[in-house]
Amino acid sequence: MNLIRIGTRGSQLALAQAHETRRRLMAAHGLAEASIEIVPIRTTGDMIQDRALAEAGGKGLFTRELDVALVENRVDLTVHSSKDLPTILPDEIEVSVYLPREDVRDVLIARDAKSIADLKPGARVGSASLRRGALLKRLRPDVQIGLLRGNVETRLRRIAEGDFDATLLALAGLKRLGLEDRAAAILSTDEFPPAVGQGAIGITARKNDAATRALLQPIGDVPTGQALTAERAFLRVLDGSCRTPIAGLATVEGDRLTFSGMILRPDGSEWFDIADEGPASEAQAIGERAGQALLARAPTDILG
Repeated sequence: MNLIRIGTRGSQLALAQAHETRRRLMAAHGLAEASIEIVPIRTTGDMIQDRALAEAGGKGLFTRELDVALVENRVDLTVHSSKDLPTILPDEIEVSVYLPREDVRDVLIARDAKSIADLKPGARVGSASLRRGALLKRLRPDVQIGLLRGNVETRLRRIAEGDFDATLLALAGLKRLGLEDRAAAILSTDEFPPAVGQGAIGITARKNDAATRALLQPIGDVPTGQALTAERAFLRVLDGSCRTPIAGLATVEGDRLTFSGMILRPDGSEWFDIADEGPASEAQAIGERAGQALLARAPTDILG
């Protein structure tokens, strides 16, 4: 078999996800580690640290260079945090599989607090996520949100050094880095619904590369794929572009899929939520239906 090349961002979390993908491919196909090369690629999103993604171009900033490498056949597959994947991909590329989903919840990282309620009045919280900022302001209108970009280790360091009182991170990322003990509190999905795709690793390949797509099929997780299909359909209807706080979560039990979604104003002053369910085989229709229902209820100016 020819060398298999995995494209990935170069952060420690992205590399951990690429190594997980390599381990699963090795186990599924009896491959040697040397037969699978991990190729780090720096993306625009990694280079921009001084402003929010919405100001720099929105979705796609963490995938653009990986997409180009895939289309140009410099890598055979690319590994992504699914919440970074745009809902519309280049024509040549598809999401082939999703790995089994990790914990979808967010966590609070804080120096002197054990819960959101415990944050001091007017606490300064660092985040680059409109969703997290809006959800936090919904619960604590008094807190101040400041821009905090960078990899997980950078964000943890800046809290420890006192640049901010707290931040919010995905529990899945902390678990993959062995840092879950740094969480001051794990936030329930009821009060703090996750980003679409949070906790799931998505693997893309070229549509015309049947060999790679076949190689990936044994490591894909069907329930995660169904859940992500619903969530991404919901986001696509709402045209999620990093300018509107949007949350969405689908869960699959047996052949049933349950979905919940929310859109908020950035200041957390107003929000609209939706719930739907149905056969998991109709995941895309459920997500689209939920998105259309929210569009019908919410004021048009809530969508950035």
